[in-house]
Amino acid sequence: MFRLVLVACALGLAAAGPSIVRTREEIQEFRSFLESTRNEDGQFTARTARNPLANAEENSGKYQGDIVLDDFMIESMLQEFAMGRNAYIFPNTKWPNDTVVWELGEGEFGPLQTAAIEAGIKDIEDNTCIKFRKREPEDVNYVRLTGGSGGCYASVGYFETRGVHTLNLARNNPGEGCFRHATIVHEFLHILGFLHMQSTYNRDDYVRIATENLRPGTEHNFDIYTSELVSNLEVEYDYVSCLHYGPYGFSINGEPTIVALREHEGVMGQRVYITDKDWLRVNRHYNCPGAWD
Repeated sequence: MFRLVLVACALGLAAAGPSIVRTREEIQEFRSFLESTRNEDGQFTARTARNPLANAEENSGKYQGDIVLDDFMIESMLQEFAMGRNAYIFPNTKWPNDTVVWELGEGEFGPLQTAAIEAGIKDIEDNTCIKFRKREPEDVNYVRLTGGSGGCYASVGYFETRGVHTLNLARNNPGEGCFRHATIVHEFLHILGFLHMQSTYNRDDYVRIATENLRPGTEHNFDIYTSELVSNLEVEYDYVSCLHYGPYGFSINGEPTIVALREHEGVMGQRVYITDKDWLRVNRHYNCPGAWD
């Protein structure tokens, strides 16, 4: 869970004539992987059955499990990959006036599910300076919550050119699947501009990725970002962050794919509560009063 930092756009890099170090086959394989995350493949239930120890969002079939990629993101990521880097380019865009505009898709959720979503929103409002308001007819940039069967996933950050921002929570009983409290907040934190904890630049100081247990084709879900592109906002690594993968994400054999290198309290990848460090990062990212005291 960390802040996204604005860097030079991919077009500028292309104009400068970057040196391509990947093969055509490698670049095409990576493009195919990224494009595959754009589709509703109907495999959420099957992936969950194969890997029931993983969090629901890790089984949702998007980039890194639950991140919805825009076209320009895919092209920027391909530019970086072609040059031999894993430092993907995402603009650092916060919601204007620290306010998320949102609506529930018509007929998508029942009363208990709606209450669970609203409880997640209230938790964010109670612990940060972020505000939420329902969409008005004149709003063209907003989050639409849907309950499709494909899993739990969301767009990252605010983009004025995006219009409708995606947040999907596969319908379930509150406390189960995509409707665990910290999973709902997890997806809203993507909307606020955060990626996963274990993608940060110093990840390898804290965990080992057990590549021998990864399902083939999912390796890119564990790529990391460099310190030139991301900031941890002077908050230490958090194994139990609601934005940290669990130990079994993308496992092919039921064995751990993430192994902690240090002792820590709590369950890595838990989805029961939001940690103090989670809240601190949000408050610092949005420069909420007192966040840097």
